[in-house]
Amino acid sequence: MGKDLYEIDPDVRRLYEEAERVLRMPLRSLSFAGPAEALTETIAAQPALFVHGFALFTFLLKRLPAFPFSAVAGLSLGEITAHAVAGTFSFHDGLRLVRTRAAAIQKAAGDFPGSMVALIGADRNAAEEITREAGVDIANYNAPGQIVLSGTRQGLSLVPELARKRNVRKVVPLDVSGAFHSRLMRKAAEELETFLQDFPLEIPRVPVYSNYLGRPLQEREEIRRSLADQVTGSVRWEDCIRRMLDCRIHQFVELGPRPILVGLLRRIDPQANGIALATVQDLQSHEHELTP
Repeated sequence: MGKDLYEIDPDVRRLYEEAERVLRMPLRSLSFAGPAEALTETIAAQPALFVHGFALFTFLLKRLPAFPFSAVAGLSLGEITAHAVAGTFSFHDGLRLVRTRAAAIQKAAGDFPGSMVALIGADRNAAEEITREAGVDIANYNAPGQIVLSGTRQGLSLVPELARKRNVRKVVPLDVSGAFHSRLMRKAAEELETFLQDFPLEIPRVPVYSNYLGRPLQEREEIRRSLADQVTGSVRWEDCIRRMLDCRIHQFVELGPRPILVGLLRRIDPQANGIALATVQDLQSHEHELTP
C-alpha cells in the first residue's frame, strides 16, 4: 500500500519520512511489505491508512493542480484524512491525532472485547429494533440494505435469530479486532475528547462531512465534538452522501487502498459517478475524467 507513490514522487517520500519520525514506527516497511497481521492492528492500520490517503491526495493535486473539489468526507478514520486535506489541521498534527486515536481505540478493544456484523437487506427500522433487543449498537448506516452492528459477542450472538424474524437476508460476521463505533469504545472517546481540547484547528477551506452528524461541519468546536463522538457513535455514511447529492455534487473520487466507498455510492444512487484511486496507475488511467 503506497509503495508505487513512494517510489515515484519525492513529496510522498517526505510524507512517509515525516510520519515515521512523528509516529516512531516503521511505517514504510509495514505499509509496503507487511506482514498483514502487523498492518491490520489498529495501532498500525489507522496511521498507514491516513498517510496513504493523504499521499494519494498530494499526488493527485501535483498531477492535476486545477482539480476542483467542493467538499470532502471519509468513513471512520477517513474523516481525519478528509479534515487534513481540507486544511482543518496540518499533516503533522493529523499524525498526532491519528496516533492518539489509534492507541486509545486499540486499548479499549482489549479492555472491552467485542466484534461487528453486517446486516444485508435490513432497513433502518429493523436494524434499530434488533440493536435494542440484542443490546448492541449500530456502527454504520452504510447504504440502503447495508447496516453494520457492533457490540459484545454475547449480544451479537442474538442477532442472527432476531434478523431471521425480520426477514433480513443475511448476517455477515466481520473480521475486526473490536466493537468499533459502539458504547464499548467509551473510554477511547473520552481520551480523544481530552486530547482534542487543546488541538489546533482551522476553519476548513471546503465543507467536511461529519460521520456522526451526517452533515458538513465548518466550526471548530463542532468539529472537536464530532471527532470525539464519532468513536462511539454511528457512522451515517448514507446521510453524508445523500446530502452531498442534494448539494449537486455529481462526481466522487475515492482515495484509498480498496474500492469500498464507490460500491456504497452506487447502492445509494446508481446514477452517481464514482472513481476509485488506489495507485499511480489508477490515476493515470482516470486522469482524463478528473480534468475540468
